[in-house]
Amino acid sequence: MTTRGQNTGWLSASWRRQQRRRCYQVLERDAVQDRTAEIVNLGLIVLIVANVVFAVLETVESLLLREMLLFRAFEMFSLVVFAVEYLARIWVAPENPRYRGLSARRARWRHLWTPAAIIDLLAWMPFLISMMMGINLRTLAILRLLRFVKLARYSPGMQSLLEVLRSESQSLLACFWLLAGAVLLSASAMYVAEGHVQPDHLGSIPAAMWWSMATVTTVGYGDVYPVTVPGRIIAGLTMLSGIIMIALPVGIIATAFVEVIKRRDFIITWGMVARVPLFADLDAAGIGEIHRALSAHTAHAGEVIVRRGEEATSMYFIASGEVELEFADETVTLSEGQFFGEMALLHVARRAATARARKRSMLLVLDSTDLADIMRRHPQIRAGIQAVSRNTDGPQPVSRRTDIAGDELPDSDDGPK
Repeated sequence: MTTRGQNTGWLSASWRRQQRRRCYQVLERDAVQDRTAEIVNLGLIVLIVANVVFAVLETVESLLLREMLLFRAFEMFSLVVFAVEYLARIWVAPENPRYRGLSARRARWRHLWTPAAIIDLLAWMPFLISMMMGINLRTLAILRLLRFVKLARYSPGMQSLLEVLRSESQSLLACFWLLAGAVLLSASAMYVAEGHVQPDHLGSIPAAMWWSMATVTTVGYGDVYPVTVPGRIIAGLTMLSGIIMIALPVGIIATAFVEVIKRRDFIITWGMVARVPLFADLDAAGIGEIHRALSAHTAHAGEVIVRRGEEATSMYFIASGEVELEFADETVTLSEGQFFGEMALLHVARRAATARARKRSMLLVLDSTDLADIMRRHPQIRAGIQAVSRNTDGPQPVSRRTDIAGDELPDSDDGPK
């Protein structure tokens, strides 16, 4: 009985871990092509957008949204969904790779103090307190707009921008201090030049800082402007310095953002190249050389990429979209992350199938002449590729006269005959 109880407890703990892992995959879209995760995340995005729209429309008093039963039901439904999401994210925190090595309790505690968790809490807690205490505060409508910030979790572009702000925080802080210094110096100079002429607007340095801020930021409201020659000279120099001050952080953010996007795309492409059996024995330097030789091609829906029977001189990686391989007796669909035409890099071959884009697809192309040039310049890469091509367990084509290897076709060991 003790053994059965121990086994039951072990199975229960294992089952809970599996469920927690699955919940993490759904919430964080941690699995590739997870239909459930896509539906849940899309539902949360729609709910967040709907909440923001209602929060904006609620300020229009003529609509009387607050008095509608449907609006109250929607608000209650949103509170329940956001609360469940918040608690679920706390529960699955131990599955987050960032907290690897920590106990479940410490992982959850660390998660509670992350900016994302705090925003999740603010998305529902103030409204729950308001309902329980019977408080109807107009400011809660503004707090509901914080739910818009939750969309950053579902936007790769926004996540990349936040990564840029974190990585360039020191440079951006330096730009802020330069901007503050420019505002202070120009306000002080304008106070000396025109403080006695316009005492109401420039009679003190704090008062002159309003004009300085509007000028440095190139807004120029026009409510305060210099009337003396020294003041106009100072204003001109302030305008020039403002252009420089504003351009600095914009340039820093733009450059860093491009680098982050390139790095993310490089990692994705690196993974696709590394999965090709032909390149299985290459080291990081070798895969890097292959990566640099890739060229991009955008195929629109219905476009024929290659035709069956024509000479094959390149292989293709599917960075996004879907491609159909139309063989003589069947059609195979390849999706994002897969590739085709590998054997065209090894020998003269004919296309085994017509490749057609099912929808708009981004393809990365590796030409056989580019690979030959790499192998000529890097003997170690040539040795690695030749070793794999001679291996009987390596990539095997459907036919020695075709460009398709069996490893390229999903759910098939040998591919079409």
